[in-house]
Amino acid sequence: MKDQILKTSAELFLNLGFKSVTMDDIAQKMGISKKTIYTHFSTKTKLVEATSFQIMETINTGINEIRRQDKNPIVELFEIKSFTMSLLKNEKASPQYQLEKYYPKIYRAIKTNQFALMGNCIGQNLERGISAGLYRSTIPVDFISKIYFLVGTGIKDPEIFPPEKFAMNDLLDLFLEYHLRAIVTSKGLETLKEFINIED
Repeated sequence: MKDQILKTSAELFLNLGFKSVTMDDIAQKMGISKKTIYTHFSTKTKLVEATSFQIMETINTGINEIRRQDKNPIVELFEIKSFTMSLLKNEKASPQYQLEKYYPKIYRAIKTNQFALMGNCIGQNLERGISAGLYRSTIPVDFISKIYFLVGTGIKDPEIFPPEKFAMNDLLDLFLEYHLRAIVTSKGLETLKEFINIED
């Protein structure tokens, strides 16, 4: 039952947002009593925390599976983007922003976890890209890894990029183009052209 509660909660939180979904909503969706949920999670905050870490673990597992395939580093970044978009579903709910605003302690813990994962992921992606001649050999790997993380999380702020004006998939495509144009070689640019419409 506990796993099913987490699964249903994750679906609702990602589609509607952490603040918007109530314990009653989850109970109704599952066809159980709210008391049953409280048997496993004594407060909504504890449920949000458990669900957030489960979502994070699912993301980590999926990204690591993509990385294990040892694909072209540029292809890898676009596949990671597609995977996370398919998992995080409704960008209009701004689940990350709601988590940061209403559950800041949980958000900070998730962000620390995410930073460790992405720092390692992007750092290795950059090193592999340099070795393959796709990225310039002079790029500052540690600096770019941190900038990638900051911008990648920052574009999900609905106050800066209102979802009614900016589709998250388009934002992520623009971000990847922005990131890659700054570091690719002429060889890397040819791979990039396969993913975006550019004339130069």
